[in-house]
Amino acid sequence: MTAARDIMTPAPRCVGENETLVEAARLMASLDVGALPICGEDDRLKGMLTDRDIVVKCVAQGGDPGATTAGSLAEGKPVTIGADDDVSEALEMMKKHQVRRLPVIDGHELVGIISQADVALSLAPQQAGETVAEISE
Repeated sequence: MTAARDIMTPAPRCVGENETLVEAARLMASLDVGALPICGEDDRLKGMLTDRDIVVKCVAQGGDPGATTAGSLAEGKPVTIGADDDVSEALEMMKKHQVRRLPVIDGHELVGIISQADVALSLAPQQAGETVAEISE
């Protein structure tokens, strides 16, 4: 069995729920990523924030990214996978919820992120292609 922890990108950086979208965007730029986990003051995962969220849910609506917090864009309970869960479960979660990045949790601690790229690198080419296509529907 291949576990989620075997294919995840470890030690993800978080944006704090009270940090502004400008701060989040700067962190994304410095890390060269398009998404960040949103972590609460209790160090628990509150959601995921993408560069697209910043543009569509704030800037395009006339919002002020310097005054809008990352936590204000966290919607609902985040979709996650356990670190020791089988990769097949992670793939099913990604397909079911149409998410391209899946936070990996060990207990209540965020320990990694599984992305489409991680999936593509860990599977046989045909299976990777099918999985990425289903996630992107």
